[in-house]
Amino acid sequence: MAKEKEHINLAFIGHVDHGKSTLVGNLLVKAGTINEQQLASGEDKFRFIMDTTKEEQERGVTIDLAHQKFSTKKYDYTVVDCPGHRDFVKNMITGASQADAGVLVVAADDGVMPQTKEHVFLSKTLGINQLIIAINKMDLVDYSEDKYNELKEEVSNLIKTVGFNPADVPFIPLSAFEGDNIVDASANTSWYKGPTLIDALDALTAPDKPTNLPLRIPIQDVYSITGVGTVPVGRVETGVMKKGENVIFEPAGASGEVKSIEMHHEQFEVAEPGDNIGFNVRGVGKNDIRRGDVAGHTDNAPTVAKEFDAQIVVLQHPGVITVGYTPVFHCHTSQVACTFLELSKKLNPATGAVDEENPDFLKTGNAAIVKIKPTKPMCLENAKEIPQMGRFAIRDMGQTVAAGLCLNVTPAK
Repeated sequence: MAKEKEHINLAFIGHVDHGKSTLVGNLLVKAGTINEQQLASGEDKFRFIMDTTKEEQERGVTIDLAHQKFSTKKYDYTVVDCPGHRDFVKNMITGASQADAGVLVVAADDGVMPQTKEHVFLSKTLGINQLIIAINKMDLVDYSEDKYNELKEEVSNLIKTVGFNPADVPFIPLSAFEGDNIVDASANTSWYKGPTLIDALDALTAPDKPTNLPLRIPIQDVYSITGVGTVPVGRVETGVMKKGENVIFEPAGASGEVKSIEMHHEQFEVAEPGDNIGFNVRGVGKNDIRRGDVAGHTDNAPTVAKEFDAQIVVLQHPGVITVGYTPVFHCHTSQVACTFLELSKKLNPATGAVDEENPDFLKTGNAAIVKIKPTKPMCLENAKEIPQMGRFAIRDMGQTVAAGLCLNVTPAK
């Protein structure tokens, strides 16, 4: 079997009508993932590949995260088409946190919108460190170099505020609908000497498998299998687990030796990040562990948080958030109600600078640093040390009210 290509998850972000779906659709056609016959006819043909639910086609708005795959000579890509409408920002949380790189789509005829800023800040908060800027709809401004330069400057200033260096970021003038500069350099922009979109994608760096970080396996389910015993199932987020090693489940506290590791009904000696595995641990029974527990090596056990400091962005809350508020935090596979102990600092959501110390309340659109106390033990890590285990979404009243990452943990023991 040929060695698999390295894989990159790609988030397309940007304002709602700036052509993200059309761009992704055209990209998939040009990369040969789908053929033109599979497309609806007419102007909207490309976006309907990504906008697959009927509701979306009728509203002409992308809702779901359509995971579409395509390959180039260098990488295999999965496209996370991130919705741009306000009420879909929560999808972006789950989307962006799975992404290794972002393509920010800005329409040449429209420029930078307030939402564009919010998305860039959120993406950075959620760990997207590589960016490509697609200046779309160049066909609507007659492929004007002046318009391109004007937007390039505007977007450069914006991404600088969240810590991207514009010199390292390609700005590509393109037309998602006409196909300019997606795969082949376009004669319409003869003044542009930079890479096409596909070239820029292939210049991205594939993420290293975080094999050198401590072992962390959030548990999704626990099964009892005849002849094997108790089998916890989960995806290895970080680190490496080998047969014969001793592991501990936190916050449950159960531990033992790994007797077997299985993937797709085959036995393995070793499991690495990204592997979805079932494994059996000597002496650990079905009632000892549950979904939301995290497995790690006994000599570097998962951190159980007594309380923690976090940076959050309030996405949509009908009222205000004050000290004492106790919504549900979704972190890896756990769902635990947590209480806001302290609102430490209110931040400027576009720059991250401190706007106010100890604010009385937070509302939609605010970014803040807060102190949180879980109502029962939960595993969480400092996002700087183990990013995969340090991000969370906050849900209440059936919606995602905020998202954030853990800055510092006070361990329970």
